[in-house]
Amino acid sequence: MQNTLKLFEQIVKDLLEDEERNPVAEYVPEDELFERLDLRLKRDPISEEEFESVLRELVMTTPRTATNAFFNQLFGGRNEKAILGDLLAVVLNNSMYTYKAAGPQVGVEKSILREVCNLIGWGEKADGTLAPGGSMTNLMSMLMARDAKDPNYRFKGASSRMTIYTSADSHYSIPKNAAFSGIGRDNVRYVPTDNYGKINLAALENMLDDDVQNSYNPVLLNLTAGTTVLGAFDPIAQARIITDRFKMWLHVDGAYCGSVLFSQQYKRLIAGIELVDSFSFNAHKMIGTPLSCSVIVVKDKKYLHDSFSNDANYLYQTAHDDFNLGKTSLQCGRRNDALKFWTLWKSVGTKGLEKIVDHQFYLADIARRYVRASDDYTLYSFDDSISVCFNYKGIPTRTLCTALYEESELLVGYGSFNGEEFVRLVTINAQNDKEDIINFFQKLEAFVADYPELLETHKELNA
Repeated sequence: MQNTLKLFEQIVKDLLEDEERNPVAEYVPEDELFERLDLRLKRDPISEEEFESVLRELVMTTPRTATNAFFNQLFGGRNEKAILGDLLAVVLNNSMYTYKAAGPQVGVEKSILREVCNLIGWGEKADGTLAPGGSMTNLMSMLMARDAKDPNYRFKGASSRMTIYTSADSHYSIPKNAAFSGIGRDNVRYVPTDNYGKINLAALENMLDDDVQNSYNPVLLNLTAGTTVLGAFDPIAQARIITDRFKMWLHVDGAYCGSVLFSQQYKRLIAGIELVDSFSFNAHKMIGTPLSCSVIVVKDKKYLHDSFSNDANYLYQTAHDDFNLGKTSLQCGRRNDALKFWTLWKSVGTKGLEKIVDHQFYLADIARRYVRASDDYTLYSFDDSISVCFNYKGIPTRTLCTALYEESELLVGYGSFNGEEFVRLVTINAQNDKEDIINFFQKLEAFVADYPELLETHKELNA
């Protein structure tokens, strides 16, 4: 183990040094992957020297998600205190379903959940759990909504045609989860959005009235705190009035931007969060913990027990069910995703998490000001979002993003809204600063100036 740790330390040291010089890893085309890298698994072992060489090349060619050139996904950066917690979780290798297997680590998870509930303004009846990602927490909210509406569903199956409602710009996991839950993809209603990507509540009410008249049973309204493209926040308090009228569960999917909960300045974007039945956010996004770390909390923990508890005497061998976390989780065995969040939160305090969140909005403001200052850019996004969406000189977005990626210049993605396609710059890496944002645009502009023929080639290939 000591030798392996030394190898780990050396490879990481080399990676960090190389990232300084090359913030984007060399592009390996898909059709060359298995020729370029030795990924085959063989019957006989290889030497330590060959193993180190193969492993090093694999690490060095993997996309670099923590550098100041990565703006592609809704995560990024590298926080050393959170990494410390994640590494310790790997070494400890606890499973979080029982107190007997996890011991004090159960207290780590419970402390996180308790303080999140406190920040929302919920009392002692509230609780939650952790899951691998936002898709899973969205599924859990749907299952609790289903069972709250029909407590016999989990025993006898469907007794009515249930429907769920979500904005047209919500996460793609919603229809998948409708299939998994037995509600069905065809019973997902996609509510139109306004010009900012927020759910249209008047259209929602009309859809609900029509469905009730046609003998459907509305179960869940899924709101979004930070839509995946524009970063829009759906209105919560007004939606609660509607869900009360139809006796529906109200969930807020804050996987992307729900961590505004930690910010005094930006918590207003989820005004009314205390009114919802369940709320989720990904600490591996705005908070910057390593993947993955998704939190879901509920106003009344009875619904967690009702939907996910199941007895098993070969597992639960301590008396206090509140410390047997498998009783409130969709999973049985699961890794300790709480420790990395706890080590970060413990080290910087809630004020430190607030600074992390606020800094991302500051970076987004820098990017929007840069775009607005030049006629070469067209801005598609709005204030109070960390998604900065734009086009540059009318260059086809996919062409530009693909060329930047394949030439190992920048990693940035694209999105679309109302028929317009654009570059989506995400300022979620709190380790970045103003200079990194300005450098992004300058590098993009220099690339376009230096490789006009390359962009024309990509246009032809994508035509």
